[in-house]
Amino acid sequence: MQKDILAYHKTLTAADKTICDTLYETICAALPEAEHKIWHRHPVWFLDGNPVAGYSKLKDCIRLLFWSGQSFDEPGLAPEGSFKAAEMRYKNAADINIKDLKRWLKKSKTIQWDYKNIVKRKGVLERLK
Repeated sequence: MQKDILAYHKTLTAADKTICDTLYETICAALPEAEHKIWHRHPVWFLDGNPVAGYSKLKDCIRLLFWSGQSFDEPGLAPEGSFKAAEMRYKNAADINIKDLKRWLKKSKTIQWDYKNIVKRKGVLERLK
């Protein structure tokens, strides 16, 4: 695990750290080609410079975010924000359905909106791939 992400995990409670450790291992295994780093204070995975998945600590849970998740057509993911992102929230590690998570991660490779160039396009998202 990278030092900055390890440092992030060390700030969490034991229960939240277990959730994040599971997410980290599963995301890294599913997206081995992805760059991952702390971005805006949270672990995020990028494909060709485009953010695709990440997680963060909220007040009462860990939020897993897929930047293009609304286009995955997955009933388990809730819309987040005003663009194309979708989320899943976890209160404990037992809530993580690894089969669903792997399916979402597979979709994150092939279904992407171009967040990398959103500023250049003045807030307009274009579909990639």
